[in-house]
Amino acid sequence: MSRLKDLLSKLSNAHGVSGYENNVRRMIEDEIRPYVDEIRTDKLGNLIATKRGGSPRIMLAAHMDEIGLMAKYVDDKGFIYFTTAGGWFDQTILNQRMILHTENGQVYGVIGSKPPHAMKEEETKKPVKAENMFIDIGATSREEAQKMGVRAGTPITSDMEFRSLGGDMVTGKALDDRGGCAVLIETLRQIKDVKATVHAVFTVQEEVGLKGGRTSAFGLEPDVALVSEVTFTGDHPGIEMKDQALEIGKGPVITVSDAEGDGIIVPERVLRWLKNAAEANGIPYQLKVGTKGQTDASIIHLSREGIPTGVISTPSRYIHTPVTVMSMNDLEKSVELLVKAVESVDRFF
Repeated sequence: MSRLKDLLSKLSNAHGVSGYENNVRRMIEDEIRPYVDEIRTDKLGNLIATKRGGSPRIMLAAHMDEIGLMAKYVDDKGFIYFTTAGGWFDQTILNQRMILHTENGQVYGVIGSKPPHAMKEEETKKPVKAENMFIDIGATSREEAQKMGVRAGTPITSDMEFRSLGGDMVTGKALDDRGGCAVLIETLRQIKDVKATVHAVFTVQEEVGLKGGRTSAFGLEPDVALVSEVTFTGDHPGIEMKDQALEIGKGPVITVSDAEGDGIIVPERVLRWLKNAAEANGIPYQLKVGTKGQTDASIIHLSREGIPTGVISTPSRYIHTPVTVMSMNDLEKSVELLVKAVESVDRFF
């Protein structure tokens, strides 16, 4: 397994729902320590790593958190009801195996459902809503579940492990945005001869409101920022290219704009900088004009008096599910593009 693929596997298999990113943060800190001059964790929990230099100050960001669930109520038979954390499509949650991260350690459970044999015809035609789902951990009472460590507020993540598919494809949970984290870690390892000050920020709580991106950008006040992300494609059944004209295997994605109204319109000079970095180094790239979905860039660029911000994403299928698929070659090219952009940041100014 290549170094980058091994890193991606470790990050994907780690658990860190929004607000509970400690395990992922410790893992990333161990990975980046040899490549930076300073590491600190801010008050909200963002991991900020700095390579000291002069001007300009560039902020690189990728979010550590993943979508997940949180225990809300344990009934008298020991079944657990939950709320969602992040953007789930309810049908993708049903009948999953989950891990409940208690103070006593990990507890495994399944999101059960009524068998089709017991359903009325009209029930089979209606999707089950998350608010009506429950988790079975094998407990027989509320007291037994509590002895296992489960109570209101217990964070919950998918029990899904990283795997290789055909060709250079891989699949796993939390690749949004552990894929972006892997790119940022490898970028820190590779960049050389950069006179700028580089702040690499692994942000928290992106999936529940872009919170870590907001506070870290305000505190660092960089001259320019780049966000390392993943984005969905239009190259599989159920979606059309006219809705998302991006494909796996065609290289990293440079965002032009996203999320009409409340997203980001990337400044022309940032686009020119990123496209020049790609073209000068023979890196294939795709351009994204989106209408839904935000990244930390959406809030970073509004910090203080405004920060010119761009986004480099790895194209991925089935994001916000535990079976996201991406190409390792695309991920490697995302690293190459981010490295070349950072190394040429002085030309931006």
